Amino acid sequence: MADYFDLLSNLELFHGFSKEALAARLSESHYRVLRFNAGQVIHLQHETCRHLDIILAGQVFVQKLDVTGHVLTVEDLTAGDSIGASLLFSSRNTYPLSIVAKTDTVLFRLAKKEIEKLSQENSDFLRALLRTISDRTLMLTERIDAISLKTIREKISDYLRLEYSIQKRLTLTLPLSKKQLAERFGIQRTSLSRELDKMRKDGLISFRNRDITLEDKNYFRI
Repeated sequence: MADYFDLLSNLELFHGFSKEALAARLSESHYRVLRFNAGQVIHLQHETCRHLDIILAGQVFVQKLDVTGHVLTVEDLTAGDSIGASLLFSSRNTYPLSIVAKTDTVLFRLAKKEIEKLSQENSDFLRALLRTISDRTLMLTERIDAISLKTIREKISDYLRLEYSIQKRLTLTLPLSKKQLAERFGIQRTSLSRELDKMRKDGLISFRNRDITLEDKNYFRI
């Protein structure tokens, strides 16, 4: 736990504690540090939420699986992000989405009763928790709206513009496979491949394996 204490103490959630006070408080708390391998399920969709998890290291996917087996990746979470804050005290406290380790991941886990104690003892902690819940609810709503309303071409184009802003070159090496990219967009892999072919025929892109070249700079506004 000592390896991750600085990360915890710098989180907004614990700004109301000095490092000494936080260390003392954690020594009295019943917390767990859990490790998950890449690809391992952390929480299943519809599982009851009984803890607040904070990512200490690694990355996780937030995913929705429908009855047809279609996977929609809603977002990625990284070190410092929390899981379960908006569900813990809900009357419907089950995970609407599955949480899956994208890489080897380490979690800091506090039970609901410990969160209640911290909220009662420290008003700054309570305010930060409420802000986390509010911000996360708003962010997820906006993200789901954006995913559901955009066409496949718009989703692909937005993603390629983002990668261009990171890689700073017209020929992009995609960090995700087609399968992973389709899951992030919430579409079938065949639909993604079909739209990429259409974009190539329209002269917007050319591609080979994971390398995609942006051929029409005006279209991509770059």
